[in-house]
Order: sequence, then C-alpha cells, then structure tokens
Amino acid sequence: MAESVAAQPGTLTLLSRLSKSVYRKMTDELLGMKLRHFLVVAYLAEHGRAPQQFLQDVTHLDANNLVLLLNEMEALGYIQRVRDEEDRRRHIVVLTEIGRLAFKHAEKARETIEDDVLHALDVDEREALRRLLAKAVDG
Repeated sequence: MAESVAAQPGTLTLLSRLSKSVYRKMTDELLGMKLRHFLVVAYLAEHGRAPQQFLQDVTHLDANNLVLLLNEMEALGYIQRVRDEEDRRRHIVVLTEIGRLAFKHAEKARETIEDDVLHALDVDEREALRRLLAKAVDG
C-alpha cells in the first residue's frame, strides 16, 4: 500500500486564506468606510490623483460600477472629479481633505488588522512579504 504524503498548500491557496482572514476583520465599522472606498482612497493617498479610467484597472471594476462607486465617494466628500486639462473627455479623480482625514482613520485600523493577521511574522518578514506582494501585483 502506497504511503500518502500530505500536500503542502500552494501559494495561491495560502493567499486566499490570508485574504479571507483580512476581509473578515476589515469591517466597514472598523475602517470607518466601505472597503472598496478604502481601496480607492488608499491608492489616491499614495499617488495624489488618478485618471478615472486608470482606477478601473486598480479596482477591477467595469466602467459602470466604477462610476457608481465614485458617485458614492463624491457624495461622501472623499473625492472630487475634475476634467483633465489635456483631454477634456477624461476625468481626473482627486482625494479631498475629507478623504485624507477618512483615510488617516482607516489607515490606523488597517495597521491594527495587519498586526493581528500577521502577528506570527517579525518586522523584516512583514517587509519582505509586502515587497513580494507589491512585485507580484505590479508584475
């Protein structure tokens, strides 16, 4: 009778498990905003502004759903859409002061969640994981 060897979970399986853990902990109440709003304001906080069409790629939303999301965020005061000076057909999405303040609050919650989810990793391991994930995302 052949001896069975327990298979090691693959990288994508582990990422999926980690992701589910993060999503369970990253509630709207803790963040102070919806997670999908957080993803947009986090991107804008890092890059300052972005063409609306580019945010479609960042959020993986189709154009109609992105417009609905940006409408929500604009109504909340998190973002403002302005016409692109170089191409009047395009909109540039800009983070407002209200959006910056909301992001600061949400960012503190994100740090707490990261500490909880990644508690088994030391500082160097966390940085290595962050670098590798960023490389995979940019890849």
